[in-house]
Amino acid sequence: MKTIGILGGMSWESSALYYEIINEEVKKRLGGLHSARCVMLSVDFQEIEKLQHRGDWDATGELLAADARRIEAAGADLLLIATNTMHKVAPRIEEALSIPLLHIADATAKAIRDRGTRTIGLLGTRFTMEEEFYAGRLRQKWGLEVLTPQKRDREIVHRIIYEELVLGIVREESRAEFLRIINKLADRGAEGIIEGCTEIGMLVKTEHTGIPLFDTTHIHAQKAVDLALRDLT
Repeated sequence: MKTIGILGGMSWESSALYYEIINEEVKKRLGGLHSARCVMLSVDFQEIEKLQHRGDWDATGELLAADARRIEAAGADLLLIATNTMHKVAPRIEEALSIPLLHIADATAKAIRDRGTRTIGLLGTRFTMEEEFYAGRLRQKWGLEVLTPQKRDREIVHRIIYEELVLGIVREESRAEFLRIINKLADRGAEGIIEGCTEIGMLVKTEHTGIPLFDTTHIHAQKAVDLALRDLT
């Protein structure tokens, strides 16, 4: 079994889900008392959040690249960045490593393509919804048509993520807002929705809507287990 490296803490709420999903999946596939071999370094998200909103992505990339090197030095065979937004600095992190980085957008796009979906709605932080590092990759590498909410709704999604979900707060009124936004994307032609922030799955689950959801946390974690167990199962 390969050792999965997890660069987490952005936020720790979703990093805890990664740890749970990875270990549950290993147990399901191997049985008995099996659990995952993994190494996690969890950052102080306050420091990262300040750099994000200041637009200092160079400093953020340097910090996370240094932490990624620590994870590799601890014995990881592959790396997950346990957040969608910070894949903005994924190239800088990849440069620092000799182990492979499993990109969350690639894992998600493959799940979307495998389902036969081509037009997809994207929810996430303002950075993920508005910048090209994520949607551009989905379009250019995977041939997907990506729809994002209108500006006011993007602001609502961003606010709920940073003021509620990263703090573990789940509110019914916020779920209603997300469902309203999801329905608007579906009306524009979205065949499914990427939950492109690793905390969104805490708020909106498959039982809340008939529109297919692609939970990036689950997809990313399960793909990591695929790679870790490739030669065992």
